[in-house]
Amino acid sequence: MIHDKIENIDLYSEIPVDAAAYIKNLSNDISCGKYYVNQDIFVNIDEYLPRRFENCKFEAHKKYIDIQIVLQGCEYLDYTLSESLEVDIPYDTEKDIAFFTEPDLHVNRVVLEPGNFVLLYPHEAHKPQIRAFDGPQEVKKAVVKIPVSVTKN
Repeated sequence: MIHDKIENIDLYSEIPVDAAAYIKNLSNDISCGKYYVNQDIFVNIDEYLPRRFENCKFEAHKKYIDIQIVLQGCEYLDYTLSESLEVDIPYDTEKDIAFFTEPDLHVNRVVLEPGNFVLLYPHEAHKPQIRAFDGPQEVKKAVVKIPVSVTKN
């Protein structure tokens, strides 16, 4: 897992150049929807109200690396290794997602807010959209999906 400022995104060779350029040019006035960076990489833009901790689930993907960027608002994202978790909903090949039960172990947490990003590999389960504040605060987020095959040399 990588958590850093967007201004440092060019330091990471595993992030394709065109994806990094796209991320650096994102702004919170972009409309919700699906956008293509190129034929392999796409971005989902969504707006939502973060949920209470107990209403969020750990998830993981196999085909894509996620780069998550909050464009507006703030949320917590918990993460840990997938192998340390018990499967709740088995992997769905079509949707590229599996869900896990809440672990009885310590997990890591980052704050996602404008100006930073998190990169999550397929072996890293993550629990996004956790409310960071007491009241509802709308979040606008970009999730860049990079096929694992694109990052391998």
